[in-house]
Amino acid sequence: MTDERAREAVRGINDEATPGGDPYTDYDDFSLPAYVGLATFQKLPWVTDAAALAAERPDVAIVGAPFDDAVSHRPGARSGPRAIRQASYHAGAINSLQLGIEPYDWLNVVDAGDAPVTPMNIERAHAVIERKVREVAQSGAVPIVLGGDHSITYPSASAVASVVAPRRLGIVHFDAHADAANSTWGALRSHGTPMRRLIESGAVAGRNFVQIGLRGYWPGPDTLEWMRDQGMRWHLMSEIEERGAEAVINDAIAQALDGPEVIYLSVDIDVIDPGMAPGTGTPEPGGMLTRELLRAVRQVVGSVELAGMDVVEVSPPFDQAEVTAAAAHRCVLEAISALAAKRRAAGGSPITHLGSSTDSSAGG
Repeated sequence: MTDERAREAVRGINDEATPGGDPYTDYDDFSLPAYVGLATFQKLPWVTDAAALAAERPDVAIVGAPFDDAVSHRPGARSGPRAIRQASYHAGAINSLQLGIEPYDWLNVVDAGDAPVTPMNIERAHAVIERKVREVAQSGAVPIVLGGDHSITYPSASAVASVVAPRRLGIVHFDAHADAANSTWGALRSHGTPMRRLIESGAVAGRNFVQIGLRGYWPGPDTLEWMRDQGMRWHLMSEIEERGAEAVINDAIAQALDGPEVIYLSVDIDVIDPGMAPGTGTPEPGGMLTRELLRAVRQVVGSVELAGMDVVEVSPPFDQAEVTAAAAHRCVLEAISALAAKRRAAGGSPITHLGSSTDSSAGG
């Protein structure tokens, strides 16, 4: 950690920090309002270089995957990472009322920037996303990837699987759609096909996939039959309606841990009812409540060894008052807070400096 980035952990929460006397230097960038300064996630340190990440060894690193050339309906998710980063009124230290923890006291979290994608070339975009996520995972951090359309899960989860090998990776997937089609109008790489590509590539076994929140009128019988043949397991939205979200999530966690040692969590924001999250490419009425999803993220991350995560399909052009981006942002914060609570429960120690951890086992 460089001297210029070393600083004592902020004592005040958000705007409760007490001014020091000089109005020009009272607050560092981390403690200034969310709308001031560089728009990193939660105003966290910006560490984009692979060598710097390796030296820093953060516990968690945010990665942007601003790519939406693989959508089948409404575009705009390329702007998702920026919108998610900006969708917060918080500045400085934060305190999770749900878990009773100040996560940045326990975890070294940085923003690793965006994968250097370009438009009109799906293969190239996926290649650079995979490389970026692999660099982050190799640093020891849990990568949390901000999409982007859901096609980015193919390179992102592939990268994580390669880093955690020979341990087996399972995937818990919140979505209105199964995303296990063979192709979309002949294209093998689309936001409707990443789960099939992951299984076919061998990155993740079909029986280690658990899907939650499926509903609507797609996919058709042939794709569902293929999913059954792979041993994939899924929980329809109707099951959540009948049994309640918590019971379904508990079953999904048990299924996810049936074999795999580590878990990748993929959250398509369209799992939320579009009345609460309209800013997405393929809205599907009848989804989860935002509060149900946030609780589910805490349940999953608190129960498994998280190796990676993504939050995808936020399309700002169709959002209203940033409510979809805010829900996605909060999914990330809930995961970070759950990781911090796990460290505390395991007897870990708080970090001494923001950005400098004395214990780098966040995933465990």
